[in-house]
Amino acid sequence: MRPAPPRRRSLVIWTAAAAGVLALLVGVASRLWPTPDAVGSVAEVGQTAAAKDKHPIVVAARPARRTGTVRPEQPRSVRLPTGSVVPLRSVSTRTDGLLDVPNDIGNAGWWRGGSRLGDPLGSTLLAAHVDSTSQGVGPFAALLEVHRNQRFLVSSATLHQTYRATSLQLLKRGSLLRHRWLYSASGSRRLVLVTCAPPYVPAQGGYQNLVVVTAVPVSGPKRGEG
Repeated sequence: MRPAPPRRRSLVIWTAAAAGVLALLVGVASRLWPTPDAVGSVAEVGQTAAAKDKHPIVVAARPARRTGTVRPEQPRSVRLPTGSVVPLRSVSTRTDGLLDVPNDIGNAGWWRGGSRLGDPLGSTLLAAHVDSTSQGVGPFAALLEVHRNQRFLVSSATLHQTYRATSLQLLKRGSLLRHRWLYSASGSRRLVLVTCAPPYVPAQGGYQNLVVVTAVPVSGPKRGEG
């Protein structure tokens, strides 16, 4: 099926486009989640002025605990700057190594190998088709016109968190293995949204580019509806 002709509008490239990327090949995923209580232990060594032998007093070390942490949850929806609320489905990779993006353009896929809502590190990768000949243009087509500082709201069963857009990049077709920051569960906390971008060339397999929007948290995850 050939998608409907894309809207011909110029893309604002906020950061330098990296060469060689499309297929959402996120093959092997490492899920190394930090344990909230296991931050490490440091023995505090003190000494009292009254101690005649002047031997140090060793205080028993206790693991540090993060305050205000929440239990991470699978994201269930994302509200785009346009106001559209897009349901999220948990997806993995297909046998050919491509991300199994939902066929329904009204839904997006959350890559289960990435970060969840409430995780302190890493990328939450969301991807959806831009359009379809039978369904028309999807809500993720709005990513092609996102502006800096526009807001996204990601929600789970009991949490929500707001992110602001910091960059929009146009990436060529190819393996994402050279761009692990798009899906890695490590590094700074970020939201990454991906969809296809023009030109559409049927003889070369369809869309030739990806548009990638990166956003960072405005605040920590909160309980209740956003």
